[in-house]
Amino acid sequence: MGLGALVREELSQRRDRIPVTATVEAECEVTGSRGQLARVLGNLLDNAQRHAEHRVSVSVRRDGSWAVLEVSDDGTGVPAAERERIFERFVRLDDARSRDDGGAGLGLAIARDVAVRHGGTLTVADGAVFRVRLPAAPAAPHTPG
Repeated sequence: MGLGALVREELSQRRDRIPVTATVEAECEVTGSRGQLARVLGNLLDNAQRHAEHRVSVSVRRDGSWAVLEVSDDGTGVPAAERERIFERFVRLDDARSRDDGGAGLGLAIARDVAVRHGGTLTVADGAVFRVRLPAAPAAPHTPG
């Protein structure tokens, strides 16, 4: 399954309050459940939408043997001391609670669980950059034709 194609398809189906821009530097093939990986992307986009001021962006790139999906927003970001805690079930930071009524604090925990089940990771860096790293599927052998 192409990660870039998944991003384009999911974005075409969303009606977001803040537009989402997408950059696909390389079409990365990954192995796994399309539905579960779409849920990871959806949860990350919902989170970014909730905290963004004006901008949300998604990017896909390849980093060696990894496919990398990043979702970022221009909100205040996650304090360094909270960057692991936000992936625990039912955790919502005080700022998040005061900004909206949505969410039960499960989206990021579910997204990380799915990424790990697919042999990858989900981390947050630089305040508001959520990075999913998944093993890239081996390239199909080229047959001269």
